[in-house]
Amino acid sequence: MALFLSHLTLSHFRSHKIARMKLDARPVALFGSNGAGKTNVLEAVSLFSPGRGLRRASAEDMTRRPEAVGWKITGVLQSLHQMHEVEIWSEEGAARQVKIDSKANPQTALGRIARVLWLIPAMDRLWIEGAEGRRRFLDRITLSFEPLHAEASLAYERAMRERNRLLKDMVRDPAWYGALESQMAQAGIAIDTNRRTALAQLADAQRGAATAFPAADLTLTHAEGYLPETEEDLRAAFADNRSRDMAAGRSLIGPHRADLYGVYRAKDVPAKDCSTGEQKALLVSLILANARALARDFGAPPLLLLDEVAAHLDADRRAALYDEIVELGAQAWMTGTGPELFETLGPRAQYIEVSESDGVSRIEPQQ
Repeated sequence: MALFLSHLTLSHFRSHKIARMKLDARPVALFGSNGAGKTNVLEAVSLFSPGRGLRRASAEDMTRRPEAVGWKITGVLQSLHQMHEVEIWSEEGAARQVKIDSKANPQTALGRIARVLWLIPAMDRLWIEGAEGRRRFLDRITLSFEPLHAEASLAYERAMRERNRLLKDMVRDPAWYGALESQMAQAGIAIDTNRRTALAQLADAQRGAATAFPAADLTLTHAEGYLPETEEDLRAAFADNRSRDMAAGRSLIGPHRADLYGVYRAKDVPAKDCSTGEQKALLVSLILANARALARDFGAPPLLLLDEVAAHLDADRRAALYDEIVELGAQAWMTGTGPELFETLGPRAQYIEVSESDGVSRIEPQQ
């Protein structure tokens, strides 16, 4: 079984006034000069999954300038044994809307029919920057396995914002906190459980896999050293911590303070201490492990979005990556400045040149 886009149309999206692509299930090699709009195509594909897309941009920011009339993405998605027509659009900067097979749906519904993973250059510093980026990386992995993870995260964030407002206003009456802390505890345990389950699936997918990329051991950590395992215990922890939280003006414990600790398994070296090349290889390894796990869990490998990945790998690793993608059977969307970066893929991929002339983008299939 397979998951792939057979048709994709962009209208007034980013740099593309109009762009149409007809595709098959093979990997997609997008090439062209810097600024031609290759990453914009990947961003459009990333919106076929719940969330804010690979750039985490607002709907308004995705509108082609100077028209600013809104944008639309349409696609025909082959998902397992079914075909779905998907429309995603925004009008004049408003929140984006989704239709699946002509019926209006929330964004979360996309998680029922598609799985999308991505690796972009902005993630290269994942292991050496702040915990927020690693949480986001982990939550994207978790969301790929459990679409309802997004709802738990939203519920937790909403309740925490209200609790933080009370803390900043120095409200001491416990009656104001009870319901909010119950909501945070219920959603918080779901978030933590989902994350741990996702990490277990990644570990299983890495175990015994035939891959040229290094395995990573991942551990979920928390600011206080642990997170209570039950709703009751987490709710009690929120109550016990109110005085500290009030002094700080924010919630100091909970899954929003989690971090992801990675170790290069073969060398027993923390990911943050690895070389730049090793850190990139570890990220590629995790994306491939995620894809292998999803192929078993969802029934088909996910859409993979790999922005400029070829330029950051040596020739041997690049060839190994292409072999693994083809073996996996994923429609991987990859970008590069020239077709030579994808030479070892040969006829196993489809090639599309992206260019711009007189302010008009061109997306042309190549032999």
